[in-house]
Amino acid sequence: MPARQVRTEDPTPPPVAADRVYDAIYAAVIDHRLAPGSRLREEELAQTFAVSRTLVRQALHKLAQDGVIVLRPNRGAQVPEPTRRDGEHVFDARRVVECEVARRLAGKLSTEQLAELRQLVDAEARATKSQNKQEAIRLSGEFHLKLARMSGNPIFVRLLEELLPTTSLLMALYKSPGEPMCVAHSHQQLLQVIAKGAGAGASTEMRRHLNEIEKSLSQPAVKAGPALRDVFRAYRT
Repeated sequence: MPARQVRTEDPTPPPVAADRVYDAIYAAVIDHRLAPGSRLREEELAQTFAVSRTLVRQALHKLAQDGVIVLRPNRGAQVPEPTRRDGEHVFDARRVVECEVARRLAGKLSTEQLAELRQLVDAEARATKSQNKQEAIRLSGEFHLKLARMSGNPIFVRLLEELLPTTSLLMALYKSPGEPMCVAHSHQQLLQVIAKGAGAGASTEMRRHLNEIEKSLSQPAVKAGPALRDVFRAYRT
């Protein structure tokens, strides 16, 4: 049997190309460029990223395993539409993970780590002020992930990476238009409490912060998203 030939329109090595598709779709879900319910057609994605449908299928299966999208029989890949009940489960899980992260980090962040986190919070505040919603959402998620990474527990990081896409979808569905995913000043306050060093206080502040986000999910406010070719315009060749 002849050796498998890499398609000429896919110059990137297969694993790297599949990761590129995965990362792009993950980011688009996180920052609301892909609306809940959006269909992810293999052929259209293959044309957009200039890769084979096989590589697109690999990326979609990994996204489904990580809970970022769903694969439905005879309907293909789709961005999930989480219910309010799903939201309760997601925030229950986030409170378990992130309150423990805050408790462990209280009083233990180095000067360099505090500077990194403050830089993220300041950048989020600038993005919010300039109404750059996508960048503010991305930075907000990165702030929470950065805390998890600094805790030193890779399982916390993995769990949060799985919970953030659903959180973002819940925001797109149930948060009033114009409100950011998290409020930058809340992150500033949270960081101040963690830096002070009281583990119980840091855990309590994280719980309050997550409770505020959950309570802000009041009513459906989703609009139809743009076409896939527009969402991933930057990846077109």
